[in-house]
Amino acid sequence: MSLPTRRIPALDTDVSALGYGCMGISWAYVAPEDRDAEAGVAIIAEALASGVTFLDTADCYGAGHNEQVVGRALAAADPKPVVATKAGLIGNIVDGEVVMSRNGRPEHIKAACDASLQRLGVEVIDLYYLHRVDPAVPLEESWGAYAELAAAGKIRAAGLSEVSVAQAGIAHAILPVAAIQSEFSLWARDAAGGTTADGEEAGDLLAWTADHGAIFVPFSPLGRGFLTGNVTAADLRAGDFRTQLGKWSGDAADANQRIVDGVRRVADRHGVTPAAIALAWVLAQGDHIIPIPGTTKSANLQANLAAAGVTLSADDLAELDGLPPAVGGRY
Repeated sequence: MSLPTRRIPALDTDVSALGYGCMGISWAYVAPEDRDAEAGVAIIAEALASGVTFLDTADCYGAGHNEQVVGRALAAADPKPVVATKAGLIGNIVDGEVVMSRNGRPEHIKAACDASLQRLGVEVIDLYYLHRVDPAVPLEESWGAYAELAAAGKIRAAGLSEVSVAQAGIAHAILPVAAIQSEFSLWARDAAGGTTADGEEAGDLLAWTADHGAIFVPFSPLGRGFLTGNVTAADLRAGDFRTQLGKWSGDAADANQRIVDGVRRVADRHGVTPAAIALAWVLAQGDHIIPIPGTTKSANLQANLAAAGVTLSADDLAELDGLPPAVGGRY
């Protein structure tokens, strides 16, 4: 099966217009004791067989577990997909909840890169993100480590996650920013002009990436599953990361159902799932945008990939653009 493609200029290569986010196999939505590496390898293999050629992981997803699963899938893959991973964000489970910390020190980033190379079983990382800017370390120092890794041939290109336009400019002057990754969907539009995860003015990251020959990679393009219309707070297990998010609980979740209802109306006209419409809207925001929806279920994977075949009309887009903003903060 083939999917439409989009270009990553920094890598001089085309990848599937829809990537696959591997996080949910190992982290945030699944309890450590319930991680299933075999099932993870299988769903990645299905994604690749379905035409996906762009995988996204990170060293903090299950403390290396996710990269190990991706590495196993890569070993059996022919041809090999483009793989992105990240460093600088550390996730711990404390009293059943995910607690995050950051480490942007150059020595940590270099050591993390070596560990990721080993877990992935590759000689070079295609796209290596600084997962979060560490406020205790100047961005110039963290990004300088990425420049050294590129010079050493350990990474092909470098990206940033959850940054502002101002921060992207600082980094770009040291080493070209190949990609910016941030949450972006019908219920999280800050990347087009809002605030970062740290509450700073983001600027228009979609425009900045287009203007600088970079790709924009939306994570959680389905609102962490909410926009599919198939998952509610009542369905979440204790300890699921989403139970900590305001958009998913109480009055906010009830109010946000209006967004899902609007997406479903468009989906019914096209004869596809709400997930396909939500992803088609993201794809329509620019040819340099490559969303990375994730799932551990085959049916959901195929529903997501169906978005590549959806053409939204001007009226569809206007209707979706006019949906109310989400109630509740991103974190």
